[in-house]
Amino acid sequence: MRTVAVVLAAGSGSRFGSASPKQLRVVAGRTLIEHCAQAFDCAPGVDQVLIVTTADLEGQVRRGLTGVPKVVAVIQGGASRTDSTRQALAWLSREATADAKVLFHDAARPLVDQRIIADCVAALDRWRAISVVVPASDTIVEVADGTIQRVLPRHALARCQTPQGFRLSVIRQAYELADADPDFASMPATDDCGVVLRYLPEVRIGAVPGSERNLKVTYAQDLAIARALMTPDGDAE
Repeated sequence: MRTVAVVLAAGSGSRFGSASPKQLRVVAGRTLIEHCAQAFDCAPGVDQVLIVTTADLEGQVRRGLTGVPKVVAVIQGGASRTDSTRQALAWLSREATADAKVLFHDAARPLVDQRIIADCVAALDRWRAISVVVPASDTIVEVADGTIQRVLPRHALARCQTPQGFRLSVIRQAYELADADPDFASMPATDDCGVVLRYLPEVRIGAVPGSERNLKVTYAQDLAIARALMTPDGDAE
């Protein structure tokens, strides 16, 4: 079964606080998108890489990935995370001749490693949907009106990372059901597993162990942490 990695790089990066697109920031000689694409290109279990980005960055991103053999296309995404997934699914539905394994990965996670990728590909032999997770190390509480309402059981909590993986037939069906739901737009999911949980509750989602190193570059200070992890002296090339 073919495995396609989809790198989602169409976000606005509003929380990052920079005029330049976050996904094109350079760390250790490569942009965040290039780090992600290279990671999947090096993964033996991944056959193709699809990049989803914004219309104004499409040409620049494509030029930066000319030396990455498994990148088969750079396409335009949408206004939201789920809109970009829809664009990827449309491309996959046109190109796929049979069911496939699909890994959706945030371009803001440039430190995804080969162990995580291999575990995700292997897990999709058993599960039809999976997510990378790391245990919650802090006590998690529910807050309302500035007060703590309850303490949640930490042993049962985890933080989601990407990749999130699916059989193509499953994630496509979940989005078809979401598109038919008039209430989905007013209560959009923040990730693709959320769409499957809402519309295909009978599909069990497997948990693949993640890594604290697989951090998400959300704020400017996260870029400094990524740089320190990638380069011993903490300096970008």
